[in-house]
Amino acid sequence: MSRGRFTRAVQSELSSHTLPMSSPLERSLSILERLAAHPEGQSISALSNALDLPPSAAHRLLAELARCGYVRQLKEQGDYVLTIKLVSLGLGFLSSSGVVDVAQPALDRLADASGELVRLAIVDGDDLTFVAKAQGARRGLKYDPDMGLSVRLSCSSAGHAWLSTLSDEAALALVSKQGFGSPKDFGPKAPTTVKALLGYLQQARKRGFSMIIETFAPSMSALAAPVRAKNTGETIGVVTIAGPLVRLNEARIEALVDPLFACVEEIEGASTASTLFKRRGG
Repeated sequence: MSRGRFTRAVQSELSSHTLPMSSPLERSLSILERLAAHPEGQSISALSNALDLPPSAAHRLLAELARCGYVRQLKEQGDYVLTIKLVSLGLGFLSSSGVVDVAQPALDRLADASGELVRLAIVDGDDLTFVAKAQGARRGLKYDPDMGLSVRLSCSSAGHAWLSTLSDEAALALVSKQGFGSPKDFGPKAPTTVKALLGYLQQARKRGFSMIIETFAPSMSALAAPVRAKNTGETIGVVTIAGPLVRLNEARIEALVDPLFACVEEIEGASTASTLFKRRGG
């Protein structure tokens, strides 16, 4: 297939409706992901509407998840929330992998130097997930979005940094799987077409790092650089710096490029101490 035909096919897939979930496992995982994004809780009707599930099916799945200890009901006939069991599993995994021990000192130094939020995301199959952070802002607005969720690849600095290390075809295939999402949920400059996204990726390849302004969120900006395995050169993670545009303007972004690269190099050098990095780096 030619690149033009492939791009048109991806564009068509991205603009199509999401296919219904087919298996109980997929439905259960979608409920957990939805509840992770709504710590205040969700009712059965809200979950049913958001996930296009029959209320009876949502009720059965929630009852099973509650039996296994992953969700609980706030009160009789009330909303459902996540328990800390899922969080504990994730934190235990990261602790045993050594990734936080390896990365945290470098993230802390970059946060101190930048005065902004610094995070590390790990490539996990077709997903990119934030696993460690350091907050450098000491006053004023502190930008700190949710951790532990899959990164939106099409409009985030972390996503662009990772995708820029791949071929256009591979990058578009990943975005096709995830989708662009709803424009209203992101910044006014978020790319909503394949052409716009490829423009961001081309710029990131030229610079060696990604830069976004009001793309992931209004009035926010960020930059990110890929972390590569020493032995294979494969991208195993991404380090990002993010903050309010009033502080993190283009001039400030340019000034932080060298400290960002220094942080990435430090993590790359120490990555062999983490079993998580080892698996991803071959």
